[in-house]
Order: sequence, then structure tokens, then C-alpha cells
Amino acid sequence: MSARSNSLAIPKPPILCFVTYRGSLSRAGSFGSSSALIEKIAEMASAGVDWIQIREKDLSARELSKLTRAALRSAAEQPVADRSATRILINDRLDVALAEQADGVHLGETSLPADEVRHLIETRPQLPQALSSAPTQPTPKEFLLGVSCHSMEGAKVAVSAGPSYIFFGPIFATPSKTSFGEPQGLGRLTEVCRAISTPVLAIGGITLENAAACFESGAAGIAAIRLFQDSLDPTTTIATLRNLAR
Repeated sequence: MSARSNSLAIPKPPILCFVTYRGSLSRAGSFGSSSALIEKIAEMASAGVDWIQIREKDLSARELSKLTRAALRSAAEQPVADRSATRILINDRLDVALAEQADGVHLGETSLPADEVRHLIETRPQLPQALSSAPTQPTPKEFLLGVSCHSMEGAKVAVSAGPSYIFFGPIFATPSKTSFGEPQGLGRLTEVCRAISTPVLAIGGITLENAAACFESGAAGIAAIRLFQDSLDPTTTIATLRNLAR
């Protein structure tokens, strides 16, 4: 399966992806709780975010499966007017993504190789709907495979495996990406976007003030934690981002 076979699953730019981190989320005294995160996921899905990547690396497979199941139900329950329903992606854990019938998996640099994951996705058995705990079952062409990249070389290697999209960054300085060194900057983002045909989402320090520059550099979308998670008015935030990309 090539990257093109997933094209029907990719929304038109800008693609807006909320990456979760419940450790910095506090609601009604439930600091860092899964229940608070589910509330936020419902809020973001209702506001119109395209994708939500569940990135809760401290959870066990059982805990992550339970969270994923709740997130899928919550996103599916949100009203959808003139857009596709929010897709739920799982960071790193292909086993959980497949078991819970999530909409995709996102791989980091230390995850399984993307080509091996692509093979597993293509050959996975499909559960009968009656046996699945998920609200819907995506078909193989709808299952998204994303890869994080932090250099031009990494991006070129990643796209050879036929991912649906890549994350490239960090573009700007951000506390969550300090382990990846100095920010890549807009110039390098532009180079990567021009060098590959796979959709590129900019990540790392994205704000309402600099998002337009990412779109102008060729990014098909943006991914962020704080931009979405800390928003007091997600609907306005998302509408503003879509307007910036016009």
C-alpha cells in the first residue's frame, strides 16, 4: 500500500492535529487524569480539529486501550456538520491502535520501522463489527500511518515506507522538544516540504502568531499540544488557524 492509497483519509489542508499530554491538563481538580483528557478530546472534536493523537507514553497497554476506547466513543458522539469526524491516532502503540480499531498510528524515531508497520497494517485481520469494541471500523485504506522526522535525511527515509503524512520539527523552540536539539526553523521546513510529496505537518512551538508562516512554508498542517490543550475557546482557535491557511 503506497502513501497515495491513503489519500482519501487525508483532509484538505490545513490539517490540524491536537497531540495530547494529560500531565499538563488540569480540570476541576483532576490534574493529569484520563477523565479530564476525555473531556478535552470531546471539546476539541466538537470544535472541529481534524486529528487527535493520543500520546500518553506512561500508560500501560491496558490503560491506553481503555483511554483509546473512550476517546473514539467521545469523538464519534460529537456533532459533525460540513466536515469529517475527528480521527483518533495512537502514538507508537500499533498493537493498541489495531486492537481498538483506532484511525491510525504515529511512529517516533525509536518506534518500529515504518515499512514493517506498513506491512502489519496491510495484513491485519478485520474483526467482525459485532466483536469490536470500537464505534466504527476503519478500512485499511483509511488507517493513517504517520512518522516523526527531525532532519531532511530522516524525512526522505520515512517517506520511502509510504506513510500517510510526516511530522517535521521542532520548528520553533518548545519545552517538549528540547531533546531534539535546536529548532529546525522555517527555512528547513520549506526545504522538506519542497523535497517530498507526502503531507508535512509542522510541530514544535506552534502558536497562533507563527502558524501562518508554517503554512506559507508549505506545511499541509500543524500539530501541537499547548496551542490546542491550553485554548480557552477551541472553536475560535481552530477557525483562526483555518483562516490563516487561506
